[in-house]
Order: sequence, then C-alpha cells, then structure tokens
Amino acid sequence: MRWEGLRLETGEGAQGETTPLFARSAVTRTFDTPEFRGVTFYEIHARSIINRVPSASRVPFEWTINPYRGCTHACTYCFARRTHEYLDLDSGRDFDSKIVVKVNAPDLVRRELAAPRWGGHPIAMGTNVDCYQRAEGRYRLMPGILAALRDARNPFSILTKGSLILRDLDLLAEAAQVTDVSTAVSIGFTDESLWRAVEPGTPSPRKRLEVCATLNEHGIPCGVLMAPILPYLGDSPQALEATVRRIAETGATHVTPIVLHLRPGAREWFMAWLSREHPRLVPRYLELYGRGAYAPKAYQERIGHAVRALARKYGIGRSTPRGDQAPGTGGGDRAAEAGGNAAADAGGARSWRRPGERPAPSPAPPAPPEQLTLL
Repeated sequence: MRWEGLRLETGEGAQGETTPLFARSAVTRTFDTPEFRGVTFYEIHARSIINRVPSASRVPFEWTINPYRGCTHACTYCFARRTHEYLDLDSGRDFDSKIVVKVNAPDLVRRELAAPRWGGHPIAMGTNVDCYQRAEGRYRLMPGILAALRDARNPFSILTKGSLILRDLDLLAEAAQVTDVSTAVSIGFTDESLWRAVEPGTPSPRKRLEVCATLNEHGIPCGVLMAPILPYLGDSPQALEATVRRIAETGATHVTPIVLHLRPGAREWFMAWLSREHPRLVPRYLELYGRGAYAPKAYQERIGHAVRALARKYGIGRSTPRGDQAPGTGGGDRAAEAGGNAAADAGGARSWRRPGERPAPSPAPPAPPEQLTLL
C-alpha cells in the first residue's frame, strides 16, 4: 500500500487530533480491555495488499502480505520500528501502541489472487510485523486471508511469535492439502527473565515451542528462527544449548540462528533499554555495533557454527515432516529479512530452494543475516 498523501482526520471526540498519512475513511478505535489498554487502532481500507519486495532487499522471498503495521509484541529490538516513521509516528512507543489495521485485507487478497496478471507466486507473511499479534484476536483477518490462499491454491509461508496461529490450524491443514504451506516460529532464547524484558507483549518461549510442536504434529512443516541471539545476554554456550535442545524436542524441521542487528529506529530504542537495564554492557555493544547495524562477521560465524553443531547433536532436521519431503520444502519458512546467509540454516539440507526464494547467485559472498520481527 502507498501511504503518501493519505490523511486521517479524526471525528468528534478525538480532541481535534489530526493524524497524517492515513485514508480519510479510516476509523480510530480504542478498547478498554486489559490486553488493549493504551493501544490505539487505525482501521483503514488499503488500496492493495500483496506487495512485491524490491530485489535490493536481499530477502529469500519476493511477495508479502502484511495486514497490520505496528506491533503490540513491543520487542525492544524489532527491525521494523523505523517503518512507523513513514507514517509520521515514532519508532518507539508509537510502534508498540498505534496499530494500523487493514480491515479489508481478506477481500483484497481474494481479489488480487484472482487477477489475470497474478502468477501464483509464493507469498510470505509475518515479514514486517507479526500477523498473529494480539490485534488479530479481535480483528480476525487471517482466516479470510488463509481461506483465499487455500481457494487459489497459492503457496505461502508464515513466521510468527504468536500462539494465535493455532486457532487457524484447520485452515492451514486444508491449505496444505492443495498447495505448499510452511511455518516458522521465532525463538531466540528460552530464558524467561530475558523474554519478559525484551519481548513483553509476546507469548512465552515455552508457548512458542508448543506452537512449533503442534504444527509439526498436524503435518504443517514448522522450523524455528532462532532470532535474535543477543550478545552477552543470550549467547553463552549454556544458553545456546538450552535453546537448541528445547527446539529439537518440538520436531522442528530446522533451526536458523540470526544474531541481533540494530538498524536505525530499532538501534535507538534498544540501546536506550540497554542503558537502563544493563549499563555495563553499553560499551561492549558500542564495540560490536559501532561500525554499523551488524555484529562482526567473526562473531556471527562463531554463533552459527555453535548452533549448527548443537542442531546435529540433537538431531534437528533428521526426520522429514511428511513422506519423503525435504525439511522445509513445504512453502518457505521464509526467514523474513534473513538476508540470505544460507550457511546459517541448521538441521536441514540446502540443496533445495524454498518456494518463492530467489535462486542463489553464483559464487558471491553471503550477505550478513538480518533479524526478523517479528518478526
């Protein structure tokens, strides 16, 4: 959807507020319930919903659907935070509490899939913000989206930190009977005190592990994006082993480790949190990220090697989820924004290519992996 020139003029009872860059037909809502207290929803009618990803984005998918903007998961490190600035909102508290809802998303998906020009390309969801964040429990956009994809027999993949995906298990199973479907959950660590501190709006890592196990038990291939791995907070050998061991218990098709990266927007918000909660680590982070968004290549390689070794130790990817299918071939676990460091995939063969994934260019150094929102 293009936001340029769009504007929301709020109606009576909004203290004369004018919020830029939304359609005039938008509706502003608040709900006085514990899970949504302090959150404002902007219900808009999008112009389009299936988005083509620019080739320069270095991601392993070409088409996306994002029914929401902003995310109540409130992850301190979320790479998508800066996208809220395009709406003249801030990348900090506004990103967590001012959520754009594309209420016409299911109808748009069905219409765009039926267009003669549509080529049936695989579609990735959860690539910017989580399509199964808490707002989905109220707005229920995903059942209509999944039904449209199923009816069009269009392949798709989903990345989520939300347990709401299990609500749609029957739809996912129906779609998997007629097209390629795959899923992934994001679990960077299993330490619950760290989870409460940096991912306060998400289901617990324990619950996400249950989601992964349930999806695999029902024949929906599900892997784990082990992201982000937080330097000095969740990267000790003991922490990595505890996380990979518990991932293995879910029957995950693969595990893909991705070290924290800090883009503008996320960088300021995360570093402010770090300075409050772990001030002694600030100099270490400035050393790691002083030259850009990514940790040094040597550090990333060390983490990747450790996780791959642990995945082999605990047998991740040794069994195929359905028949003789190679791990993950059911639709693209997407590693949304995970740039293309194929060597980071642990526990599954990489001779196959996910639906929608661009063919790897001939010999070129891998781009540094990018963290998901989710990611």
